[in-house]
Amino acid sequence: MKFCADCGQEVAQQIPDGDDRPRFVCQSCEKIHYVNPKLVVGCIPTWEDKILMVKRAIEPRYGLWTLPAGYLEGGESVADGARRETREEAKARLGELTPYAMYNLPEISQLYLIFRAPLLDTDFGTSSESLETRLFLEEEIPWDQMAFKVIKECLKHFFNDRKSETYPFFIEDIKLDRRLYLDR
Repeated sequence: MKFCADCGQEVAQQIPDGDDRPRFVCQSCEKIHYVNPKLVVGCIPTWEDKILMVKRAIEPRYGLWTLPAGYLEGGESVADGARRETREEAKARLGELTPYAMYNLPEISQLYLIFRAPLLDTDFGTSSESLETRLFLEEEIPWDQMAFKVIKECLKHFFNDRKSETYPFFIEDIKLDRRLYLDR
């Protein structure tokens, strides 16, 4: 951040009085700008014993596979955001959403909230955000072509839980190299 969103003057990093970490502070109006994590919401859409995945048509990680997911928009619930992302990326309709996993990615200031949900039908397809959409059996998952480490870890956890047919909600930290934050 270089300029204040309120007055347009320069900001500098400093530790405000009573705080414990550097923040962007306007050198003119003294507004403190807090940079908070971004929330990514997504879904594991299921149909019988398969899951729906999308091949990305956008950067980052163009041409690689992922689950439908993206940033939560202002004014929407996390469930609404997961439904919207699934519609936007795969043109798919979901049944009831169940919270499944939360991943902390502190190195890149992101938090992922992933739901499980059955597809209502197999009427799905590509969009401007996807090159391909496809249902995969577990043994067909393109593990070496996954776009994001967090999605790869989530799917491993999901398939392990599916063996016992129990899906307890879990929270996990994913460590990434900040310079290579999209490492697989």
